[in-house]
Amino acid sequence: MILTDTHTHLYSNQFDEDRDTIMQRAFDNNIKRFFIPAIDSGYVDAMYALEKKYPKHVFLMMGLHPTSVKENYEEELAFVEKQFSKRDFYAVGEIGIDLYWDKSTLAIQQDAFRRQIQLAKHMKLPIVIHCREAFDEIFEVLETEKSDDLFGIFHCFTGTFEQAQQAISYNMKLGIGGVVTFKNGKIDQFLNQIDLENIVLETDSPYLAPAPFRGKRNESSYLLQVAEKVALIYGISIEKVASITTQNSKDIFKV
Repeated sequence: MILTDTHTHLYSNQFDEDRDTIMQRAFDNNIKRFFIPAIDSGYVDAMYALEKKYPKHVFLMMGLHPTSVKENYEEELAFVEKQFSKRDFYAVGEIGIDLYWDKSTLAIQQDAFRRQIQLAKHMKLPIVIHCREAFDEIFEVLETEKSDDLFGIFHCFTGTFEQAQQAISYNMKLGIGGVVTFKNGKIDQFLNQIDLENIVLETDSPYLAPAPFRGKRNESSYLLQVAEKVALIYGISIEKVASITTQNSKDIFKV
């Protein structure tokens, strides 16, 4: 059994004291593949260092996170493009719109999101979407950019069944993480109405730890709790969940 964590910030300074231990715990729980989203230029050296240490297990994305879309976002987007000119990545991400922290930057968030989608389509790569309190705004951009070249993952999906169907209509898989284990998470109420082929698993560590670790630092080994909950919801074995969701990740990332 191999589980794939399709979204984890293992380069975070929250892991600086025990990163090797964290990785070994994940390996011991059959989590062998880790897809690493970018935030902005300030984190790139740490991402590259992580990849260098675990080259067979760590797969990097590149992009500008919506909460890092500030006055200098043109410079940051240029930095993203420069990285793509230097080497290969497995996705453009994480990108999107976040209206929880700052609604005043909506216009430039939309611009950055759209331009990075266009970059992904040009590179024939998937996108990994960050959406917080911005489903309508995200869907508005996706509607204008939809094409056969548009595909990817709707990271940390927390929407309704209708929003899930809409996301899937844009060739997006749903990234399911710790929220599926929350008593008030709600997605567990309709998830089994969605074909498992439309789902990938993630932790978003160090954030959004699943029950029973909710409120603590999340880590990739806790993907096991997510997979167990998904298996329970679908009424199938965890081995089958691992097999299907890992294959889904291979279909998206091509590795």
